[in-house]
This record gives sequence, structure tokens and C-alpha cells, in this order.
Amino acid sequence: MAENTFPWPPGAATGIGSMPGANPMEAARTIAGELPDLPHLAELPGRGPGADITGRAAALLVDIPAEVTPRGWRIAERPGRDLRRARSMLSSDLDAMEEVLDSYEGLLKIQVCGPWTLAATLERPRSMNPALADPGLVADLAASLAEGAAAHAAEVAKRVPRAALVVQIDEPALPAVAGGSVPTASGLSRVRAVEEEVLRDRLSEVIAAVTAGGRPPAPATPPRRYSIVHCCGRNVPFGLITGAGADGVSFDLSRLRRDDFDHLAAAAEAGAGLLAGAISFDYPERRGVTPADTARSVAEVWRKMALPAARCAQQVVITPACGLAGASPAQAREALRWCREAARILPEMMGEL
Repeated sequence: MAENTFPWPPGAATGIGSMPGANPMEAARTIAGELPDLPHLAELPGRGPGADITGRAAALLVDIPAEVTPRGWRIAERPGRDLRRARSMLSSDLDAMEEVLDSYEGLLKIQVCGPWTLAATLERPRSMNPALADPGLVADLAASLAEGAAAHAAEVAKRVPRAALVVQIDEPALPAVAGGSVPTASGLSRVRAVEEEVLRDRLSEVIAAVTAGGRPPAPATPPRRYSIVHCCGRNVPFGLITGAGADGVSFDLSRLRRDDFDHLAAAAEAGAGLLAGAISFDYPERRGVTPADTARSVAEVWRKMALPAARCAQQVVITPACGLAGASPAQAREALRWCREAARILPEMMGEL
């Protein structure tokens, strides 16, 4: 078998980020128990504003305060109660992770909202329109997010010092931003599509910030933090993501269309890690379906790309199709277990072991 150039072991699985419920300790224990090779920091959006993707990013921003409105989050004049709540919830998640992963040595994944999704979901000050409509404000947000996300990664590294970090940048709105389909406040028009070069540059700024400062190289660990961009919708811009400097792409297998396979194959041939979303949280409840079927669905996508079979289980990490916030605790645990079992079947299925 060829030498593995990816930070995870062959046949690895992980989660996307979000989990059900409001108990950080319970979520952290579930993740650590079901995903021993690649656990992740739990996100619990069910707790309300501040635990959602935009609020969590607002908690990281440097010198750009935000507040909650009836429509979502908006840039504010000064920090207030909403921001304190968001930062408090993030701190409680870190506390739970630190306690559960005490003495842990291995890979650990964290997630941060990407600059384009943040700009599409955060309102401009004294306006109901998204920050995305103001290119200068978008540049300021990207710089602020880059600084705050880098500090967040450093804090995680301090709390779990023996872990090697994988940083996932969540960009569910990226295709809409690129395609000019993000609505204005009235819903009667759309924010103009952003040029690909600008999309790449802002995303690259955040990627570069969060991957810097990793621990020195050691056997079986990456020389710097490994970066993933997660986009679970249709029209994933694989080339843009890898062109921005991401080491890997996280996507939903069920959303792939025929035209996507050439772009996916190009990313795989270039050495990108692939986090393949292979099941929805209710998938294991379908009668007659097994983890082997999930592994087979991943293998079939790999074979369609006509890539060497021996690379599949090294390059691919199996995940749920998207976050698990909408699942029950039992469903979430089962979905993570299912991914882990499917991932362990994959190497043998591809003829590696």
C-alpha cells in the first residue's frame, strides 16, 4: 500500500460539527466515543442565538461587534449582551471538549464559519441588507474573522496540546454568493455575484490565518494545521476552494451531479482530502441498509472518477451528509457510529488491506 500522505489514518470518519441538544458535555462524550480517530468540537445550535453558525462567528470577530435582531445577526456599534452570550457558549463548549479529551493525542477537528457565509448572513449596521452588498465591509469582516479564527485555533491547541488540528471552514452560502442568488432584505432583488478572484482571495485569507502556527512536524502528523472547506449544497466550487489554499473539501455525496465529477476528480488528483457526506441522520433507520452499503456508495463515486483504488480509504473521510442538529441524541450517536463502521469497511472494500 502506498505511503499515506494525509493526516488521518486510512478508514477514518468524523462529524460535520453540529449536534443535538444543549449539553456540551454530553455532546463531547458522544463525539469522543464514536469518533476516536478524528473527534471534533461540538456545536449546539439548538441553544439559540449565539450558538448558531453566524453567532458563533460573531463571537470570534475582532473589533467588529454584533447583535441579534428579529431577523438574525447585525453589526452593532458596541459589544452587548448577545455577544457575551455567544462567547460564553463557545467557552462552555471548549471547557467540555478539554475535559473529555484530557491527555488526548491525535487529530482534532474544529469548525469556523467562512467569510462568505458570514457576509451573506450578517446584516450591515443600521440596515437590513447583508454585509455582502458592501465590498469594503466584506474585506473588513474577512480580516477580522481571520484574526479571531486564528486566536480560536490557538486557544484549542492550548487546551488540547497533544492534538494536531484540522480546521474546517464552513461555507454553505458560497455557491449562492458566487452565483449572485443571495437575496436583499426586501427579497425583491439579489446581491450581485462576486468575482471569482475576490471569492478566492477572501477565503484564502482566512485559510492562511487558521493553518499558520501549527506544531512542528512529527511522524504521522501534519507540519501545519490541515484546512477543510465544508459546502454541503449543490454546485460546490471545488476548484475555487482548492485554489484558495484549502487542503481538502467536505461535501454531500447525494448532491453531486454528473457535471461535478470532473471537478471532484481534479481536486482528488491534486491531492485534496475528501470528506464525503455519505448518510443523512435518519439513514440508519431504513430497513435493510448496512454500513457496508454506505462504504459501497463512497467506493462507487471513487470508481466513477477512475482514480487508483488504493488511494480511496487514505484520501476519503466518511461523514454525515450535514450537521446533526436536527437529529435526536440517539440518532446522532447512531449516525456517527454508522460513519465509523462504514469507514473501517472501506479499505478492505477497495482492496487495500
